[in-house]
Amino acid sequence: MSDRPLSPDTELPELHILPLNQLVEHEHADAQRTAPLVEHLQAEDKLQNPPIVAALSENPPRFVVLDGSNRIAALRSLGYPHVLVQQVHYAAPQVRLKTWRHVITGIHVEQFIGALKSIRGLELCAASPTETAEAFEDVNIALRQNLLARLLCVDSQVLTARATGEALNLHMLNHLLNRMVETYQAQGKLFRAATADLDEVRLYPELTALVIFPTFQAAEVLALVRAGELLPPGLTRHLIEGRALRLNYPLSELRSLDSLEAKEGRLQAWLKQKLVSKEIRFYGEATFLFDE
Repeated sequence: MSDRPLSPDTELPELHILPLNQLVEHEHADAQRTAPLVEHLQAEDKLQNPPIVAALSENPPRFVVLDGSNRIAALRSLGYPHVLVQQVHYAAPQVRLKTWRHVITGIHVEQFIGALKSIRGLELCAASPTETAEAFEDVNIALRQNLLARLLCVDSQVLTARATGEALNLHMLNHLLNRMVETYQAQGKLFRAATADLDEVRLYPELTALVIFPTFQAAEVLALVRAGELLPPGLTRHLIEGRALRLNYPLSELRSLDSLEAKEGRLQAWLKQKLVSKEIRFYGEATFLFDE
């Protein structure tokens, strides 16, 4: 793996201490992931990877959480007043938005299908031979065709979830997607995957299905945030150029009763010392982490 040390004039990730009450999540936290994270934070007493945020408004100052909703939820539950974040500009090239696929396990296929069919305003039907994957590559195409998701079941059934009744809009799409995820998350386990190929996720024990969603754009995410709506957990996949990892910042700094200004000053001094002592490394290639 190639890496290089940074010089003092290198542009570092923009790291800040912010009040938790200024952060606005764009997706629901995943309870299956948050509870173990609370225990991990208490045991380790350090924040390994900072949540990613982008400016949402100036007056009052608010920031949308692009990545790290579960960390934010864990810190909120522990009563922390502040959090260390990495602030980014919500646009390419620094941020690219893709969509996770959901790997569902631990539910019998017929139970999984039956539960989804019980959702009001949703119908499941066999995927049409003329239906293409391109319909799920843009949320606006999906809206025009009343498409919610594509289901690749382990028993080889390929189904399409559609909205019934009136023409689908962004807010109804979000409502129905939340209902879908709530339904199967309550009965089985949810894992995130980048692939749309069922064969690539067959390694998961008790595999039920792979769920493929329409791909959202930043504009749709922000529209839902400003409307006070949350997307389902594990749907948006923000790819961050220059993501800061392995900070291992002491949580005692975040939970102290000192002022925000004092905490921010100590953070910037800490970063400067890390740079001077050549503890910060830059890796220019995609990386797999096996200890998350």
